[in-house]
Amino acid sequence: MHCAPQTSPSSVKQEVVNAAKASGGEMGFAASHIETGRRLTLNSSGRFPMASAYKLPIAIQMLTLVDEGKAQLERIIKIEPKDIRPGGVPLTDKFNFAESSVSVGDLLEMMLTVSDNTASDLILRLAAGPEAVTARMRSLGIEDMSIDRSTIEHVFDMFGAPLPPKSEWGPGRYVDLLTSVPTDIQRAATEQYGRDLRDTSTPDAMASLLVHVYRKNLLKPETVKLLLGIMRRCQTGDTRLKGLLPAGTELAHKTGTAMGIINDVGIITLPNGAGHIAIVVFIKGSKSSVAECEHSIAEVARSAYDYFLSRPSND
Repeated sequence: MHCAPQTSPSSVKQEVVNAAKASGGEMGFAASHIETGRRLTLNSSGRFPMASAYKLPIAIQMLTLVDEGKAQLERIIKIEPKDIRPGGVPLTDKFNFAESSVSVGDLLEMMLTVSDNTASDLILRLAAGPEAVTARMRSLGIEDMSIDRSTIEHVFDMFGAPLPPKSEWGPGRYVDLLTSVPTDIQRAATEQYGRDLRDTSTPDAMASLLVHVYRKNLLKPETVKLLLGIMRRCQTGDTRLKGLLPAGTELAHKTGTAMGIINDVGIITLPNGAGHIAIVVFIKGSKSSVAECEHSIAEVARSAYDYFLSRPSND
């Protein structure tokens, strides 16, 4: 049971430090009360692998193209076997290869709600690639975030397996390739993945992006409404940011998970008009269980919730 709210910054900081220790890894945390600009942080300028949380900036770049009239959510995309990716809830569960087609809007939905890797790589391609996504972040003044690889590159880098030629991509190929990697090579690759600066962000940078989203100054208002609606339907991470929040609390979020990496980022709506919190919790290098890391994230989120709810305006 969560303890009674502690409203002083020092007591909240200690709660966050305790949760970070319990995570068994290195935690980075940033929470911004959007309406007042007040913040809580821990290691918020350190770089952390975003894992699938990087799908949020990818989605923002895709929606930027939609707002600019360079892409359409209604466009139908044909999915071929070579487009299928390991990880997430694969589109192979939903479509017959002979007749696979889905709209850009549906790809965004699956990419953000169930973290489908096939959908993510298709959207990344339609969004003009990693360089375009990173350039979009720079245009917003966000420097400490980079998007560098597709999800298939992430997976093979994490396992230490050589990526096969594109002509050999497709379902049925990946499992054999990934499971054939010797344990010692896979362990070294996983450790290197956690140190790699590609596809990383600071908590501050991700929190800044979330604030931009909420303030509707990077996308059209109706597009922001669409994006936040999808993020509120997120089906992953129920025991992370939302794990200890009061029942019914509105949360728009995106999770990220890899070996020793447990993340959740989003926007919490406080009750009674008390405002909104842009919150980011990254964990890397954890030796604890996923459940323990998720509980640490939930503890941090509840501490931030209680703090900003008890002090909704500047002192």
